[in-house]
Amino acid sequence: MAQKKRPNAFQFHILVFLVLVIFSGTILALSTGGFIVNFKTVGFSFLSAVQKGAHAVGSGITGLVTAVKDLSVLREEYAVLTQKLQDYEYLQRNNAEIRKENERLREQLKFSQSIVQTNLPALVIGRDPNSIYSGITINKGSLNGIKKNMPVIAVQNGHVGLVGKITTVGLTTSMVMPVYDYQCNVSSRIQTTRDIGIVSGTGSPDAPLLMKYIKKRVLEELQYGDIVVTSGENDNYLRDIPVGTISKISVLDYDTSLEIELTPIIDFSRLETVIAVDVSDRGEL
Repeated sequence: MAQKKRPNAFQFHILVFLVLVIFSGTILALSTGGFIVNFKTVGFSFLSAVQKGAHAVGSGITGLVTAVKDLSVLREEYAVLTQKLQDYEYLQRNNAEIRKENERLREQLKFSQSIVQTNLPALVIGRDPNSIYSGITINKGSLNGIKKNMPVIAVQNGHVGLVGKITTVGLTTSMVMPVYDYQCNVSSRIQTTRDIGIVSGTGSPDAPLLMKYIKKRVLEELQYGDIVVTSGENDNYLRDIPVGTISKISVLDYDTSLEIELTPIIDFSRLETVIAVDVSDRGEL
């Protein structure tokens, strides 16, 4: 009969020894916690590094997106502010024009209320520098009460001045012959000395007016800048309406009178509104 083999005692002892070592090591590790703590520490350090890197990248992207958004907002705000500035400048210009127009209208109204005669405000709507007559067209005619030979005045910068007189009347428009027309002759007097002469034009709004028939004897009494006004004689103009100021005085050997040049009171290059006055209701200023 065959005999069964017995387990090798040496092998058995080795196996038991290994089991005890492993068991003892496990108990020791669990009792000290060293193995587990070290593993957690290593794992935590690795995860922390990854998280920090991810956070830094995320923060950079977030900052870039925020900066782009802020730049877009700034551009929109700049565009809005630019438009508001343009609107403000436009309103300022319009307000300045309105203020100027109101000032002109107030000046006309103030003067109109100070005279006894019927007065008719009008707008200058045309000029004809190429005509044989230096005509100025206004937007009022017979339907508005305008009559031929009515004197026409204006107010500029607070000063009243003579413009001319009505020569042609239509239904809704009229023609004014300005004082600078060479056919216009106005009986006038020097305001300081009260000497009377005739003021006439030379045909150009840029040229001086001429005053004649002032005797040489008053030469020493005259000053540059003296005002010449209408005399009110011959029933064709109001009295004491300023015509011009003395700018030059010439003494002619062959003439007993002085030749005096005047700067018109009215700046015809800026003339926009006028007042036609009905002298049939004549009264004193």
